[in-house]
Amino acid sequence: MINNRESSPAVKLNSQIGNVFSPVANASYSHHPSIAFFKDRFFAIWSNGTKNEDDLGQRVLIAESYDGLSWFNTRVVVTAEMLGDKDKVLTAAGFYIHGDTLNLYYGSYNYSKSSLGEGNSRPKGDVSHENTSLGVISTKDCVNWSLPKDLGIAIIPNHAPQRTYSGRLIISGNVMFPYTDCENGIDGYKLSGIYGDAFKGETPRDDSESIHLVRERNGWEANLICEGSFFQTDDNTLHMMLRSNSEFLWCADSTDDGKSWSAPYKTNYTDDGSKFHFGRLPDGRFYGVSNSKIKSKRNPLDLFISSDGENFDKHYILRDEQYDMQFLGLHKGGSYGYPHTLIHDGYMYVIYSKQKEAIEVTRISLSDL
Repeated sequence: MINNRESSPAVKLNSQIGNVFSPVANASYSHHPSIAFFKDRFFAIWSNGTKNEDDLGQRVLIAESYDGLSWFNTRVVVTAEMLGDKDKVLTAAGFYIHGDTLNLYYGSYNYSKSSLGEGNSRPKGDVSHENTSLGVISTKDCVNWSLPKDLGIAIIPNHAPQRTYSGRLIISGNVMFPYTDCENGIDGYKLSGIYGDAFKGETPRDDSESIHLVRERNGWEANLICEGSFFQTDDNTLHMMLRSNSEFLWCADSTDDGKSWSAPYKTNYTDDGSKFHFGRLPDGRFYGVSNSKIKSKRNPLDLFISSDGENFDKHYILRDEQYDMQFLGLHKGGSYGYPHTLIHDGYMYVIYSKQKEAIEVTRISLSDL
C-alpha cells in the first residue's frame, strides 16, 4: 500500500526562494501555478482574479525568469475576452513542450446566468457550471502566441499532459484522464478515467461541480475524489494519486497505459486536503510534494522520497514559515497550496501559491536529497 510513513524525523532542506507575484488590489487572487523551462528561460503561469476564487473573468498570468528565482515580464496571457465571453472563468492548467513549441493549457467554464449573485458575482458553491472546456495556446519564440484552440474535451485539468514510458501523453484531471499518442499534445485525445456510468449517457464532464456528482453516483466512501497526479513504477503500472479531503490520499491504477483505471481506493499516504505533484528524480527515485500534515492549513509544504514507489519514507520540509493573508476573498486560505514541480539542471523547482494570493518558487539542490 502506498504510504508516507517516515523512517526518520523530517529534515528542513536548504533552499532559495523566488517571488513570482505579490497580490495587489483588484488582482488579489492567485492559484493553480505551474512552471516549465523552455529554450533559455523559465516560465510560470497561474490563475488570477480580482478578489474571489474562480470568479467571473478569472484569467491566466505568465512571468519569465532566467534562473527560476528572479521573475520579470509579468503579464496577462489568456483572458475571457479572448474566448469571446467576458464572464468565463479561466484556470491555468500547465505547460507541455514538443520540440521547438511550448503549449500553454487552460480550462474554462461559465456559471449559468440564473445562478449569479449581486453585482454579477459567482455563486458561493461549485454549482451551475456550463461550457466546460480545455484550451491551448502555443509559442515558438516566447513572444508570439497562437490564437486559442479548443481541444473539445470537457475538463479543467489538474496538470498538463505528462508522458508515460511508452511516450503516451495523459492529462491528470479529477475523474477524467484523457490520453493521446499524438506528440504535439493537442490532437487525438481519447477519454478515460474513473467516472464509470455516473453521467448516464451524457457527455462526461470534469470540473469542480461534476466531481461531486461522480463521487455520489459511484458510492465512494470519501469526502471528495479529485485533483490527480500520477507516477509510473517499473512494472509499467500508472498510479494516479487523488485528493480525498480526508486524512489520506486515494489512488487509481492503470496497467494498460491509461486506457482504463481501477476504482479509486484509500492509500496510507497522509494529506491535508490539497493539490500535490508526484514525479521521478533523475536517479530513479520517486517523489511527492504535498501538504501531508493533517489539519495543518497547508503548512508545511513537504517533500517525500521513495526508492520503490510504495514507501515514501524519506521526509523533507520545503517551507514552513508563516505567511499572513493580505486581501480577503471567497474560498481563500492555506499557507502553501497546489504545488507543481520541475527538475532542471541539478535542481528541483517547486512553485506554489501562498494563501491563494501570492506565487512563489522554492529551489533545492538534488544533491541534498
